[in-house]
Amino acid sequence: MNRDLTITDIRLTPVLVADPPLLNTQGVHQPHTPRLIVEVVTADGSTGLGETYGDTKYLELARPLADRLTGRRADDLNRLFSEAGRTAVDASRISGRVDAGGLRGVQTADKLRLSVLSAFEVACLDALGKSLGLPVHTLLGGKVRDTVEYSAYLFYRRAHHPEGVTAQEDDWGAALDPAGVVEQARRFKERYGFTSFKLKGGVFPPDEEIAAVRALADAFPGHPLRLDPNGAWSVETSLKVAGELGSLLEYLEDPTLGTPGMAEVAARAGVPLATNMCVTTFAEIEEAFTRNAVQIVLSDHHYWGGLRNTQHLAAICRTFGVGVSMHSNTHLGISLAAMTHVAATVPGLRHACDSHYPWQSEDVLTERLRFDDGAVRVSDAPGLGVELDRDRLALLHRRWLDDDGSLRDRDDAAAMRVTDPDWTTPPMPRW
Repeated sequence: MNRDLTITDIRLTPVLVADPPLLNTQGVHQPHTPRLIVEVVTADGSTGLGETYGDTKYLELARPLADRLTGRRADDLNRLFSEAGRTAVDASRISGRVDAGGLRGVQTADKLRLSVLSAFEVACLDALGKSLGLPVHTLLGGKVRDTVEYSAYLFYRRAHHPEGVTAQEDDWGAALDPAGVVEQARRFKERYGFTSFKLKGGVFPPDEEIAAVRALADAFPGHPLRLDPNGAWSVETSLKVAGELGSLLEYLEDPTLGTPGMAEVAARAGVPLATNMCVTTFAEIEEAFTRNAVQIVLSDHHYWGGLRNTQHLAAICRTFGVGVSMHSNTHLGISLAAMTHVAATVPGLRHACDSHYPWQSEDVLTERLRFDDGAVRVSDAPGLGVELDRDRLALLHRRWLDDDGSLRDRDDAAAMRVTDPDWTTPPMPRW
């Protein structure tokens, strides 16, 4: 077999994917979310798939990086990082801070590069696996589990996007109070078999969200529960919520902003704290771990720079006795497959991973990945074990082409202003 892994072409396809009206502390999801699909084609005929954020600043960086990688080998993975480091980032595209979609903190050129690089790394691993006839988890050293457990990701949500906004409808309905949250959780359990539940908080005053968690505990006794207000609370409010909910929570995720605040809450709360906000790079680990600010890190291979960096992070967490699981943002099946492969290789993964995938009604794959008993089975097929549906890809790319530019950069505050022209992003802490 000719296994010439020289990269002969890299195809970049931005898409707009339907997103339901889920609420977070920044506002409501826009009706469509941008994603970027990366295809790496090698000389032996293998095509690998990757996926990442599709906002214009990511696409603008992906294009020159694709040019730099064409002609190199798909298995030369370490060189990916050096080539990404040589790819210039337009300083005007760095906002200083990012405050959207659950991601918050200082935006840097390196973070932007890693988010783009992650899709290229996954695509190269997929192509390499297809060429060698090996699954990605084998390329990462081998799986230690055959299924990966995921948690039901609960959101306060509206029944519909605002009138006049073109959006794909669904049958979930509104969830704006404890009863609505419990009903949403019940449907998640019936449809997908989830046995743990995470509520996106920071939307309503803390007492209302405390009531929602208590209602979940009453409806699903013994099921692990998490609450994530995306840093919307002060230290004192965080301590109040922790005191009210106590042992009902498996963990409290990013109740307040910054490592110093998290360390203070961790020292006084008696509830494990998780983060995907104050530890998002290797440089941020030392302060957070030495101050015992977090007990669980929620990795996201998109902004850690890929699957191998996720394994490196997990190894550091094990060294310090810190738990590890996975964060999620709006994503398609390529990313879910990549998450599942790397999660299958991580020893001691004791917390169900997050995933938005059940909320996504659209995909670019020929067959959607399935949740059975709240878990995804790890594919042993070559590569990621998924196949691109070019008709679906073309449809979602056409939506991106036809957009006037208003949806190519995610902006939850802009979506809120459709119904409330005076809406502004709330200052933090919100409560």
